[in-house]
Amino acid sequence: MPLQNRVLPTGEIVRDTARGMLTGNRGILRFDGDRLTASRWTHPHWIICTLEHPRGKYQSPQPKRGWVPLFFLDEAVGLAAGHRPCHYCRRADAARFMAAWHKGHGRALGSVLTPEVDKCLHAARVTRTRQQIRHQAKAQALPDGAFVLLAGGHPALIFGDAAHPYTPSGYGPPIVRPTGTVTVLTPEPILPVLSAGYLPQLHASVQQ
Repeated sequence: MPLQNRVLPTGEIVRDTARGMLTGNRGILRFDGDRLTASRWTHPHWIICTLEHPRGKYQSPQPKRGWVPLFFLDEAVGLAAGHRPCHYCRRADAARFMAAWHKGHGRALGSVLTPEVDKCLHAARVTRTRQQIRHQAKAQALPDGAFVLLAGGHPALIFGDAAHPYTPSGYGPPIVRPTGTVTVLTPEPILPVLSAGYLPQLHASVQQ
């Protein structure tokens, strides 16, 4: 039975056999068997990492010490759940993300540090009761890489003129991009980053 360590764009952490393209963490989480206990984070620094450690180190999925790995289909899912690129294993991507953060938020380059970004994201991604914070926006104004809820409550990735319905193992056939006001899953502060040109790593099924 797989562990409960797969993150959905809705912010939920579930069990699923598909691992995804990327990993990441929210600190040291505890398991009861193969299920997570009540805690969903232990610090505000939620990151998205490569599947392989830069120095070739292997970490157990249930380490007694150290952070607990979580898994995302792709980076757009990680961003929707409120994570950001890791500065250690994804240095170039993290630099691009921070440059786009400054540009998108109208700040002078270098004037915002990572702790400030994490503080901003934490306030915008989840409530104290572990509920994802969602917001409304015009679908036509959303940048590529944003996640929305389709009619019926199904999450979908916005990319080009289409919406790509999400599944843990990949995206389904694209449908026409929605119009009008939609519910957005990607935290509000990340939308200007995407609009400023940060394109997340996307699963290959987006191109199919």
